[in-house]
Amino acid sequence: MRQTCAQLLEHYAEQRKIYKSEKLRFCGTEGQDVYNIAAPLRDGDELVVPARVEPRSSEDSQVMFFRQQGEVWQLDSDLPQFRLQDPFWTRIQGELIFGGVEIFPHPTLKGALGWRTKFYRGTDLASLEHFATGPEGMKDIRLAELPDGSIAVFTRPQGDVGGRGTIGYLHLGSLAELNPETMSQAALLEQFVPDEWGGANEVHVLADGSLGVLGHIARFDEAGNRHYYAVAFKFDPLRQVPGPMQIIGVRGDFPSGDSKRPDLQDVIFSGGLVRLNDGTAWLYAGLSDAEAGRILISDPFHR
Repeated sequence: MRQTCAQLLEHYAEQRKIYKSEKLRFCGTEGQDVYNIAAPLRDGDELVVPARVEPRSSEDSQVMFFRQQGEVWQLDSDLPQFRLQDPFWTRIQGELIFGGVEIFPHPTLKGALGWRTKFYRGTDLASLEHFATGPEGMKDIRLAELPDGSIAVFTRPQGDVGGRGTIGYLHLGSLAELNPETMSQAALLEQFVPDEWGGANEVHVLADGSLGVLGHIARFDEAGNRHYYAVAFKFDPLRQVPGPMQIIGVRGDFPSGDSKRPDLQDVIFSGGLVRLNDGTAWLYAGLSDAEAGRILISDPFHR
């Protein structure tokens, strides 16, 4: 059964538990905002965070990589930079798979922007090479390697198919099949009411064979302000059926701070979930399109 943001928020308020909450501090990009991060990934013996970096007045962003140095994340200028938004990553068949959203002038609407998701692969960050591109107009495409070596793909069509944005799913035999045509054939999961939207942000393969999906759900209010919340749900890849969705984080769970615009104040962008062995997890997120932070929560996929 589809649930609205209001219904999910009501349930979240009843069981909300935040163990820790903090902003992430970034160095090396003074005068620019660092936000919409992915979860940290290991590069050699150190942790690196991919992040979207841009001036407050622009959406012409670069994805840059920041290396942990004590309590701050320092820009690693030796690592590649990509003219992309909203980075993500996973590992498939021993390779690092990295991606983000490329924006470009819209081919038919004067003054508007188009977008598409680009995918890169390599043994490490320094060796990434482009190998696939998603359909034009589609963000939030996420991949995971299933136990048999095949590929789970979550898509996010919008427009004539998908409305404001919904989640689709398809199963591929290999990364060689990842192209705009196959991604456009994903079956819609029908999880959102018509005036609301959402997408997948990260996929975890769980011990029972199901997939744990970290995502977001969003809506406009009467004044046109955007509201984005972090959600999680389990997905059965054999039956291709999603389980119930739950909110696991809202903007108020993080320290207060700046926003890119007034209408983006109540926005978090789910970046990644780092699951710990004690039944908790760190949720990494972009905050109000201007900053980034993390909260320690109960692992939504525990047991």
